[in-house]
Amino acid sequence: MTVQEQVVIDVPAVPSRTVEPYDFRRPTTLARDHSRVLELAFETFARQWGTQLTAKVRVLSQVTCDEVVMQTYDEYAAELPSTTTMVLCEIEDLAAKAVIQFPAASALSWVGYMLGGSNSYSAPERKFTQIEQALVRRLVDDALEDLRYSLGTMLVSMISLDTIQYNSQFAQAAATSDLMIVATFAVRVGDTTAAATVAVPAEALLPQLGEANPTSTATNARELVTSQLTWAPVGLSLRLAPVMVKPSLILELAVGDVLHLSHPQHRPLELAVEGQPFAQAAVGANGSRLACVIVTTEEKS
Repeated sequence: MTVQEQVVIDVPAVPSRTVEPYDFRRPTTLARDHSRVLELAFETFARQWGTQLTAKVRVLSQVTCDEVVMQTYDEYAAELPSTTTMVLCEIEDLAAKAVIQFPAASALSWVGYMLGGSNSYSAPERKFTQIEQALVRRLVDDALEDLRYSLGTMLVSMISLDTIQYNSQFAQAAATSDLMIVATFAVRVGDTTAAATVAVPAEALLPQLGEANPTSTATNARELVTSQLTWAPVGLSLRLAPVMVKPSLILELAVGDVLHLSHPQHRPLELAVEGQPFAQAAVGANGSRLACVIVTTEEKS
């Protein structure tokens, strides 16, 4: 008798895909060039912010930038905890406001450090008292200075602290469809790490970044190449006439040896650009420095 074996093959289930609608009239994806510029700016802000926190709370602090994306304000607010600290900042000539967001419990621990507390200090998520709010506003004012410095010419409008909100669903910093540049940070103060975000209206930054993929016409290609070559750095050397020697002479060279050159004393030296001779020059001086005087030039087609 034969024994038949039944082999069962487990086929892994195909993961379901989430399909999200995309509005081509309002793309929410940053161009690669813009994304890189913004990432560098917010990384600079992270370093500056970490230094400021260390100086203010008197505890070693470090801030790192995790991600920079573009989202609608509705998407940004939906990802925030329902109870958190949202510092709204006014931007001159714009209705939308920038946001600096971090957990209230973390901010209270920073305040505790500023007042001489230890890392054992822990506080729940709650609203700030007047004294706590004043200290937090000082920290945010310093952070805004760092943000202005880091963004540089990208942020041409004045930005200033407005109000502090504690509910992400009720804090209407912008219209739900307004695009925001959102940077996510990890803020470590002492032994505690918290997540923080900075959201700036896209209309405040993107116009200064220019076109994502600028193109140039090729009608004046010759003039463009000539203009670029005019500013390209090249190596210029003043040299004696070369002499042919055997490898054995090079291998036996020692300190004090004398090489006999075939260059006459009355003959000008050779001026070369990137190894290519183009002129002859005599040795001279310009004040306390050596110089050369062009004697003849060589034009080659």
